[in-house]
Amino acid sequence: MRRKNSEEGEAAPEGETGQGATKYVGAVENAVAILRFLTHAHGPAGVARIARETEINVSTTFNIARTLAKEGLVAFDPETKEYRPGVGLLEFSVPLLGTNQVDLLQPRLSELAETHKALIGLWKVTPGDRIVLVDREVKGTVVRVDMQLGSRLPALIGAIGRCVAASRGLPRADLKRRFAELRWQNPPSFEDYARDVDKARETGFAFDRGNLFQGVDIVAAAVLDERGNARLGISGITIRDQMSEAELEALARELADVARYFAATLYGRTSG
Repeated sequence: MRRKNSEEGEAAPEGETGQGATKYVGAVENAVAILRFLTHAHGPAGVARIARETEINVSTTFNIARTLAKEGLVAFDPETKEYRPGVGLLEFSVPLLGTNQVDLLQPRLSELAETHKALIGLWKVTPGDRIVLVDREVKGTVVRVDMQLGSRLPALIGAIGRCVAASRGLPRADLKRRFAELRWQNPPSFEDYARDVDKARETGFAFDRGNLFQGVDIVAAAVLDERGNARLGISGITIRDQMSEAELEALARELADVARYFAATLYGRTSG
C-alpha cells in the first residue's frame, strides 16, 4: 500500500473520540518508514533506493532525509550521496536500554486484550524447554479465563507449542517422540498436531481448540530471534465458543503481526 506523500496531516478535533476520528500526520509516518528502512538495510542507501523501498515519492524522501540528517537522526555521506542511521538515534534509545522486556511489551498486550476481550499472555521460552507465563492482560467480559503468572508448561504443548515446534523444524520422528511426552486434557492425534505445526510454519500462528484445556480456545504466535529460534510466545485465551471463528482468526493474525514486530524490535529479525 502506497504511503502518504503529503507533508501535513489533519488532527482530530479536541474531544472527538468516535470511531474513525483519529488521524495521523503523513510526514511523520513517512519519516518513521525511512528510519525503519535505514535501520534494517544493512548498509547506507541513496534517496532513489529509499524511495523505492518505502514507496514514498523521491522529492518527499529527499526532503525528509535531509531534515533527519539536520537533526542527527541519519548521517549523510556527501561523496556517495547515501544515508545511514545517525548517532542521534541514541538519544531516544538510551532510556530504554536495560529496561525489562515485559515492561516494553506490556502496552501492546493491553491493547490486544482490550480489542479482542480475551486473556493475552506473554510466555518466555526457557533453556529448560519450558514456557513460563511472564505477563498477562485480561479485559472485558464478566466470565473469562485467567492464568497465574509464573505458570509453566512444556515448550511444545498448546498453541504456542505448535509455533515453537514449527520454528525448530524437527524431523518427524523427533517430533513424534516429543509429542508422546506431552500431557493434554483432550489430546489431539499426532497427525493433527503435526499438520497444525506445518500450518503454523506457513502462517505464523496456531490454534488449540480445547486440547490443552477442555472448554478453552487458544491462539498463539511465537516471537523469533535473528536465527529463527522462538524466544517468546504471545497467546490469546478465551472460553470455548465465546469468540466466533472469524474473531479467533482475526486475533491469530494480529498476534502474528505483533510477534513479527516484537521480533524486529527486540532481536533485529527482519524476515519471517
